Amino acid sequence: MSTVRSTLEHPVDRTVVVIDTPLMRSVERHPAGRGLRDGQRPTTPPRPRAQRQPVDRTRGRSGYRLTRRGRFVVFLVALLAFGGLTVGLGTQVIATSEKGEPVPSRPVTVQPGETVWDLAADANPTGDIRETVQDIADLNALPSAGEIGAGETIYVPIY
Repeated sequence: MSTVRSTLEHPVDRTVVVIDTPLMRSVERHPAGRGLRDGQRPTTPPRPRAQRQPVDRTRGRSGYRLTRRGRFVVFLVALLAFGGLTVGLGTQVIATSEKGEPVPSRPVTVQPGETVWDLAADANPTGDIRETVQDIADLNALPSAGEIGAGETIYVPIY
């Protein structure tokens, strides 16, 4: 057992009793547990430093390492580039109200039992009938060549 003087601001005639236990000895040896005893100054012995080899932190990694802010900036730049390309190139594919090139055509009223194939064969007897059917469907905005009914008026190109 040892006695230690009190380190209060106002000295009092009291002494503190410290019990000598393994726990108290380990606290005294630890730098945070060292206190002043009877005017002693705490000293820390210099620790020997071992020589370490520099660690290569880039091995196994490629490219750059981005912080959270860097990843956000890269995402934002990519989003703006995509938006700019969409607006810039999107105007080339938007339908307009302007008229296209006029195709010389004639109106034909579909008779009962008549198909677009028959109309194409009458319109272009010397050409490829499949291409003529496609031209008729494109000219009349038909979803398919079989979507016509008797009595409808459709336009057939003149060849």
